[in-house]
Amino acid sequence: MTPDEAILMKQLGPLDSAFINLESTNTPQHIGGLGIYDVSTAPGGFVRFKDVINNFEQRFNTVPMLRTRLVSVPGQIDRPYWVEDRNFDVEFHLRHMALPEPGDWRQLWIQVARMHSRPLDMTRPLWEAYIIEGLDKIPDVPQGAFAIYTKMHHALVDAAGGQSFMAALHDLVPDPAPHDQAAQHALLVDREPTPAELLVKAMVNRTRNSLLLTKGVANVALDLAKYGISVAREEIPSPDMHAPKTRFNNPVGPHRVADAAIFEQDDFKAIKNAAGVTMNDVALSVIGGALRKYLQHYNELPEEPLAASVPLNMRTRHAPTDESHQLGSMFTSLHTNMQDPVARLHAVHDSAVDAKASSESNPLVGSLKIAGVFSPAVSKRVAGFWAKNQLSKFVPLNVSTVISNVTGPNFPLYSAGAQLVRYHGLGLLSPGCGVFHLVFSSNGVVTITVLADRDIIPDPEFYRQCLVASFNETKKGTLGKARQTKAAVKNSASKKAAVKKSPAKKREARKTAVKRTSVKKAVANKRHAGARVSRVPAGKTSVKKSRARSTAAV
Repeated sequence: MTPDEAILMKQLGPLDSAFINLESTNTPQHIGGLGIYDVSTAPGGFVRFKDVINNFEQRFNTVPMLRTRLVSVPGQIDRPYWVEDRNFDVEFHLRHMALPEPGDWRQLWIQVARMHSRPLDMTRPLWEAYIIEGLDKIPDVPQGAFAIYTKMHHALVDAAGGQSFMAALHDLVPDPAPHDQAAQHALLVDREPTPAELLVKAMVNRTRNSLLLTKGVANVALDLAKYGISVAREEIPSPDMHAPKTRFNNPVGPHRVADAAIFEQDDFKAIKNAAGVTMNDVALSVIGGALRKYLQHYNELPEEPLAASVPLNMRTRHAPTDESHQLGSMFTSLHTNMQDPVARLHAVHDSAVDAKASSESNPLVGSLKIAGVFSPAVSKRVAGFWAKNQLSKFVPLNVSTVISNVTGPNFPLYSAGAQLVRYHGLGLLSPGCGVFHLVFSSNGVVTITVLADRDIIPDPEFYRQCLVASFNETKKGTLGKARQTKAAVKNSASKKAAVKKSPAKKREARKTAVKRTSVKKAVANKRHAGARVSRVPAGKTSVKKSRARSTAAV
């Protein structure tokens, strides 16, 4: 190995390595996505499987990590490395299939769940893609459309990098110019390093990592002390550690189910604006309502509210590093004990604000990295022992689900000329947490995709109905209450205006009454005078007139 190659060989960071160490048959550590594409935008109005393969091959120049595989250090005494796979075969990773009968929505998700449940081959580049045809019987899907299901190991890309990966596999126009094959840049070595080379690097890393570990432990201890003092002084909210255990905390097996609900993004925004909360709050509350309905159906709803883990992008908290992963988590209440969807939405908002404030100061928010700090020889044994003995049930912090919210691009994307019309993200399960929700918003559409252990949610189509019902209740309650509030404000303003106008009306009424009284008196006087004249006898004049004439004569 030349010095240049030694520099180019990339070792996994602690968090990347953590996902490798946590890999097991029952809890594979890959994430996935399902995109649905409209072929009417492609040149000629159709797409061949060969076109999709060519499209993927061109992208490998942009994302060279797709050609890399893992190389372990002998004895697993140090974190593994990424090296380029000399035997890379795109057709092994990119596969073609047709949806079996009846080819409906449920059958699509049965196939996706089966593919997502299978672990990746850890000796090859850690991703796979499946082109799925036969979607014509699915409502609201364009005729002739196809789907692409992709899965990649979490060590390869995290939630923030997933958007870059997604963008790298798509074009901004249906018929782009050909990619320059000469633009390939060798970012990683093209051969496997020898065991001796890896051992030498491991010895160097062990000395350096020991110093860093000692320093890290001291910093965490100091930060924990500061955090505890701040919580005791009530300067920051304390984390909620009292969530109950439910079926969602049962042991996770090797089988998966999946389904998804689809909503209009404008409806989410309308609820957000009417309630004065965030889009993430709306998603959390809708999911909380769905979990409540599901457990109620089985008479398993606890009195205490369920809690969720929400991934955090740690890049906004830490200084930039060369690690691909900067991921942490916060824990927040879903207030599943509240039936009123509007009250639950506001309670979820308040809890999310407190949880974020607490996580900003909590040094353990990125504790997942611990699984990658120690050597794989140690971490893998501990992780296996933990999962085999179901030690998660002894952890006081019970998380019923992970909820990840990803904002996608708000502009059209194309694959082999076909436009992406819908995207569903799939997460991963861990021991003691058998449900994962991924909320994805893009181009006016919000999808909530649930991935679960098959024994924990055996009826995913019913759970999807719970999601839809919870959203409809939240929309009706929030927007209905907003309309009532607006009407009440309008009525109140009208009453105030009426109160201001009433004195003027009274004055006008008094003026009108005075005028009417004056007219009546004038008419009465005229009538009275006429009556007196009529009573004077004929041939005689009144005394006043006689006196007047006498005075005039004199």
